[in-house]
Amino acid sequence: MDFALSDEQLAIYDMAHAFGQEHIAPFARQWEAEGTIPRDLWAKVGELGFGGLYVSEDSGGTGLGRLDAVLVFEALSHACPSVASFLSIHNMCAAMLDKFAPDELKARILEPAVTMEKVLSYCLTEPGAGSDAAALKTRAQKGNAGYTLNGTKAFISGGGYSDAYVVMCRTGDEGPKGISTVVVEHGTEGLSYGGLEDKMGWRSQPTRQVQFDDCLVPLENLVGTEGDGFKYAMIGLDGGRLNISACSLGGAQAALNQTLTYMGERKAFGKSIDQFQALQFRLADMEIELQAARTFLRQAAWKLDQKAPDATKFCAMAKKFVTEAGSRVADQCLQLHGGYGYLADYGIEKIVRDLRVHQILEGTNEIMRLITVRALLAERG
Repeated sequence: MDFALSDEQLAIYDMAHAFGQEHIAPFARQWEAEGTIPRDLWAKVGELGFGGLYVSEDSGGTGLGRLDAVLVFEALSHACPSVASFLSIHNMCAAMLDKFAPDELKARILEPAVTMEKVLSYCLTEPGAGSDAAALKTRAQKGNAGYTLNGTKAFISGGGYSDAYVVMCRTGDEGPKGISTVVVEHGTEGLSYGGLEDKMGWRSQPTRQVQFDDCLVPLENLVGTEGDGFKYAMIGLDGGRLNISACSLGGAQAALNQTLTYMGERKAFGKSIDQFQALQFRLADMEIELQAARTFLRQAAWKLDQKAPDATKFCAMAKKFVTEAGSRVADQCLQLHGGYGYLADYGIEKIVRDLRVHQILEGTNEIMRLITVRALLAERG
């Protein structure tokens, strides 16, 4: 079993890390205060091919594997987990369009999304349908002129900011088989947005409700086949869970790196605090936890690349394990900074806030346990 990354993968990681340190890290706190990410950043991201990481080359994408992608998101999250996570959502949407959208829709929406001339948002969650996503109520009534959408999506990263929204909506009966996927473009009549959400973390990402009031969407904006939208959404979430896990890993690693530097400089009782055995043990525990998380995450990504039958189970398990490990490590790093960790200037408290939501989105970690045990019981049978 070879755990080594290839030279190409190492180069991908280094390129993403260098880009993040130059173009994101110096501005992360400013963007958080402003509550938005400058649009000109995405043009630079698109030039690197990061707007369509695992979009096929035939569709203009980079055509990387899922393991390659988690390296990108881990590296970018050293600079800012909020920005990296937003890019993950865009890539999840782009991959769905690449796999399932008709050619005309790919040409109109996916091609500029790959270059990041257009930014995409993912619209599944509703005010009354979170973990029970198949209970969503947003309805699309089909007519000669197109689909008329009515309903509300909640907690949408990029609401009012993105250029197009990949929307899961009900075209049939109750349950997952009645759900389809359509693309709603910004500026469509009947599309509106709620107020900007005031969040604990991910504050550089504008988050709003997305509302549809007799919103008319052309028939050609249907993604794939009517009734298969829930299946498309779940397929997209496997990779999304890996990416969010990678963002937790990168943020926590950045916190640990900063903590190691701080502890070598901070003096107490006549010596640097990294010389106290009790604190050394805490550093060791964090290193062990992050290395275990990294190995687990990359194994899950490899399984998804290989289309292994248990890939969904491993993506769920990795998401649960890695996001919780990342939050624990970031919290311990704040503690080891003492009072300085609580100050914005040191950047640790931002990492703690940004990582916390990773245990909730892309399926809560309670749902990850449910996916895992269902698979476990099915394997027994």
